[in-house]
Amino acid sequence: MLKFLLGAAIGYVLGAKAGHERYEQLRRTYQRVADHPAVQGAAGVVRARVEETMNGGKHADTTSTSSSGVN
Repeated sequence: MLKFLLGAAIGYVLGAKAGHERYEQLRRTYQRVADHPAVQGAAGVVRARVEETMNGGKHADTTSTSSSGVN
């Protein structure tokens, strides 16, 4: 979601003829949102779930191979 919003902001900045002032306003807003503790917490949760999914999938494959070898 954050990447989509960032892409939309970049597209607006590049496509609009609003000038440097509008660019700086968007940049400050993005920075405030990105630095907000709630956003940081949500990003951490998402990162942990992705890592869990990635590691969990590898662990499940290893477990399946191990159990096949034991049986």
